[in-house]
Amino acid sequence: MANNTADHPPGNSVAEDNLDGDFGVTVKDLRDLMELRSGEAVTKIQEVYGDVQSICRRMKTSPIEGLSGNPVDLEKRQTMFGKNFIPPKKPKTFLQLVWEALQDVTLIILEIAAIISLGLSFYHPPGGNAEACGQAAGGVEDEGEAQAGWIEGAAILFSVIIVVLVTAFNDWSKEKQFRGLQNRIEKEQKFTVIRKGQVIQIPVAEIVVGDIAQIKYGDLLPADGILIQGNDLKLDESTLTGETDQVRKSLEKDPMLLSGTHVMEGSGRMVVSAVGLNSQTGIILTLMGSSEHDEVKKVKKSKKQGPPENRNKAKTQDGIALEIQPLKSEEAAESEEKEEVKQVKKVNVTKKEKSVLQGKLTRLAVQIGKAGLFMSALTVIILILYFVIDTFGVQGRQWLAECTPIYIQYFVKFFIIGVTVLVVAVPEGLPLAVTISLAYSVKKMMKDNNLVRHLDACETMGNATAICSDKTGTLTMNRMTVVQAYIGDTHHKSIPEPDVLNPETVDILINSISVNSAYTTKILPPEKEGGLPRHVGNKTECALLGLVLDLKRDYQPIREEIPEEKLYKVYTFNSSRKSMSTVLQNADGGFRMYSKGASEIILRKCSRILDAQGQPRIFKPKDRDEMVRKVIEPMACDGLRTICVAFRDFPAKDGEPNWDKENEILSDLTCIAVVGIEDPVRPEVPEAISKCQRAGITVRMVTGDNINTARSIATKCGILLPGEDFLCLEGKEFNQQIRNDKGEVEQERLDKVWPKLRVLARSSPTDKHTLVKGIIDSTVGETRQVVAVTGDGTNDGPALKKADVGFAMGIAGTDVAKEASDIILTDDNFTSIVKAVMWGRNVYDSISKFLQFQLTVNVVAVIVAFTGACITQDSPLKAVQMLWVNLIMDTLASLALATEPPTESLLLRKPYGREKPLISRTMMKNILGHAVYQLTIIFTLLFAGEKLFDIDSGRNTPLHAPPSEHYTIVFNVFVMMQLFNEINARKIHGERNVFEGIYKNLIFCGVVLGTFALQVVIVQLGGKPFSCHPLTLDQWLWCVFIGVGELLWGQLITSIPTHHLKFLKEAGHGITKEEIHKEELTEDTDEIDHAEMELRRGQILWFRGLNRIQTQIKVVNAFRSSLFELESPQSRSSIHNFTVHPEFVPQSEEEARISEEAETDMDFLS
Repeated sequence: MANNTADHPPGNSVAEDNLDGDFGVTVKDLRDLMELRSGEAVTKIQEVYGDVQSICRRMKTSPIEGLSGNPVDLEKRQTMFGKNFIPPKKPKTFLQLVWEALQDVTLIILEIAAIISLGLSFYHPPGGNAEACGQAAGGVEDEGEAQAGWIEGAAILFSVIIVVLVTAFNDWSKEKQFRGLQNRIEKEQKFTVIRKGQVIQIPVAEIVVGDIAQIKYGDLLPADGILIQGNDLKLDESTLTGETDQVRKSLEKDPMLLSGTHVMEGSGRMVVSAVGLNSQTGIILTLMGSSEHDEVKKVKKSKKQGPPENRNKAKTQDGIALEIQPLKSEEAAESEEKEEVKQVKKVNVTKKEKSVLQGKLTRLAVQIGKAGLFMSALTVIILILYFVIDTFGVQGRQWLAECTPIYIQYFVKFFIIGVTVLVVAVPEGLPLAVTISLAYSVKKMMKDNNLVRHLDACETMGNATAICSDKTGTLTMNRMTVVQAYIGDTHHKSIPEPDVLNPETVDILINSISVNSAYTTKILPPEKEGGLPRHVGNKTECALLGLVLDLKRDYQPIREEIPEEKLYKVYTFNSSRKSMSTVLQNADGGFRMYSKGASEIILRKCSRILDAQGQPRIFKPKDRDEMVRKVIEPMACDGLRTICVAFRDFPAKDGEPNWDKENEILSDLTCIAVVGIEDPVRPEVPEAISKCQRAGITVRMVTGDNINTARSIATKCGILLPGEDFLCLEGKEFNQQIRNDKGEVEQERLDKVWPKLRVLARSSPTDKHTLVKGIIDSTVGETRQVVAVTGDGTNDGPALKKADVGFAMGIAGTDVAKEASDIILTDDNFTSIVKAVMWGRNVYDSISKFLQFQLTVNVVAVIVAFTGACITQDSPLKAVQMLWVNLIMDTLASLALATEPPTESLLLRKPYGREKPLISRTMMKNILGHAVYQLTIIFTLLFAGEKLFDIDSGRNTPLHAPPSEHYTIVFNVFVMMQLFNEINARKIHGERNVFEGIYKNLIFCGVVLGTFALQVVIVQLGGKPFSCHPLTLDQWLWCVFIGVGELLWGQLITSIPTHHLKFLKEAGHGITKEEIHKEELTEDTDEIDHAEMELRRGQILWFRGLNRIQTQIKVVNAFRSSLFELESPQSRSSIHNFTVHPEFVPQSEEEARISEEAETDMDFLS
């Protein structure tokens, strides 16, 4: 091959010439090269550069030693070739966030009402006979009062401003935390490179062109590169090309590796050739961003690769505007694009339905909204009719021109009262309660080793009815050790001393283990004295390396003698092969292949076995059956994984075999040994599993191990209980039972198997996916199943995506598994899943508690405002007071009730399931029961309060009359009752002790005391704006006493058995079974959530507020930061790109997410 690089100094010497002359290759050369694929790229490399080694020389890097790591050299490379970083979008300004908060329809209605009220209060009719306008004008003659008419409008406006500023500030601080987190995550992302001959992990952003990066199964490539050496490497390039087939990479056929693609099999080394904006992903994003309107729309219409809807700008070095968006950081798409987004939706896969809770909340909000709108319209109509009939009918007055402004002022007052009823009816605090509850849970779940990636997963977990768990590492400790071995015709029940064994057999065994395992797998000395040695890499291989050390030998010298470059061919482990083989070339031109894998698979391919003298003897099928019976089954029954180690020689005289004929190569092996590896059950797992069973959750174990090992571990864990009729199946048998003659999976067959299935052994990822899909789609049983799945491998991706909640392993998990998951277990431990269940149920209960509190306030306030307005032409509770109760108190209550910590008692009940209503009969009993108490008290005070307290009546006051003591007492009593009812709302299942654990929740105590203090300030100092008159100490004590009555009344309500109250309806149902059937029929068409359909029918504007539940999902990210303080360094390095780069999201998924969010926006606007 021609070598064009003679004049360029090799290695890393940093020459002092100008930049272009420093490297033998420019950014443009590399960009042009990286745009080529497979054969074209190979040809170009050969014609222009000679080979990959020459490219390395031009980049001044050594394929073996890597870069020197010299800071001057690294900086020069960053200047010349760019940094491995894609600039994020500018954050929204505070004013933009204020503007967004102002879009809330309820607030807009209030603003309009307040402005009209303000305008009219400043308008004084010229002269005119006030008497002629009838009693309607009464009270306006007092000049001081007339001047004070503006206060109510101003106070409403002021309240609106406060609400808007609080909302905007929340969003702004979340955005800021999110940004900080983005930077933290970017710093935490690490990748393995070689510098100065040392294998080190560096942050992804520090990778430069010329770095030699090590890649392995499960990695997500952070930059473009050219393969230097690869073992059986296969990549998933669907994120860039849309091709779902895996692409085999090799030096001869296709050495081009692209950023954002996933390594699905194999391992290797690459030289980094393009980073950041010059990588293929960066180029696509730059193209999308080059012109904000024309270019983006073109890209959208032609459905170019990459997520087209991400439209953020940042300047690149070339001056081209790049548009990208950090995952889930902004609202989906601007309004002008929404129509287009809808069209994109059609092409897409059916979107994931809303979470269980969201569906129920949407339905409930629609029901409440309809009722609220009806009540407010009715209030306004009755008030206007009463006024018109009384003034023009009963009193028989004429409509005089000079009276018009006064009448209009009355109509505005009625309109404000109507709006007040509406404001009270709509549970404004609900979206906030949901967000706070989820965000608080997510933050706390960090401490319980759950990193939540999708907010609603946390709540869905509370409804889980089934968990399909891996065995290794989740139920077991994933600290593998070889405890038994069959070597030289002898079954050793413990590790034998080396001198007992034949030296030649030991040599072959040591060589086989040392060479035929990933060189990244090592056993390092313990971090602390007296600790256990650290296992790095694949745990099964660590166990085998541990056996080498137990035999008083060392694997490192062998690896140094045979570095990875000298490995002739490697068949890496994958789920279909279930074995790994490495081929070495001997000095005489022959080959030796070492193999290891599951004992049943490898033994089937063995025709010889080494005897006690280390000589191969014939190994027949009957010998194999005897060995399975006498050695492998007893080991498996002890819960051991059995691994067989074997080898095969290919003599030089037979020539080089065809390595692609894998089945022929992997046959005629000679068995060296069979070892039994123990992976002890985590001590805390049996208790965690019994908690799940008590909580009504079925735990199933899905593992690749053989059936005996699986059964033994399942029994130790408590998944299989003695004397119960459960199924343990192997993958093959499972498929025979669920598939028809054509090999298709039939749901009816599957429905006969899954309810009793507890262990699925020797299963492939496809089996896992089939099982999960089958359970979710099944309509057998009372309720639809909600399934959680754990996974760590790249192939677990489909099952993790299909599951209602996917758990990926934070330590052992690959990037691909993490990308597909909803929650990452940072300690890989099953007990963390149980904690997730507890938190999920707690979220659900917190929201129910808030609803119980909120709806009691709503029912009472609406009835009081409605009847009061109709009887006395004025709402006893003024608009500003309503705003205080509704917007401020409810916000604080949502904070108090949504931050209740979970208790173990949550695990003593069955899951609620998809159909159970949000508001149960017991809750409805509480809501209506407390409403009766509160209404009785308020109406007594309203119509007889002046007699009881011996004060002036506040009824039928003129338009701008000063606040009365009478109505202030009504308002104060109302607030006191809500305050004490907040304590009642802590229990929703009819428990008597409402104070239980109250001191553990400091936020709750703080909110109750804080609200009380604010109420004192409002009543004593609020004056005209709050329509309050200061109260005496006696009056205050009576108000508090009536409030405390709520607690006693609560005990009385609890004593009434709910089952006698058959007339009570439940509210906020989930999707019913009939609807599920309908859903299945329409699955191929564009799928619309039933709650959304109801929303479209309802056409109710102000529920856009509910949309905050979705748009505030980014809160989660803001709370992720605490994770990094909890994590160990090893797990830190493996939490890769799952939130930073949008280009790493498969296109269909990104489009689905964006179009789904945009579509929901559309629904709220329509």
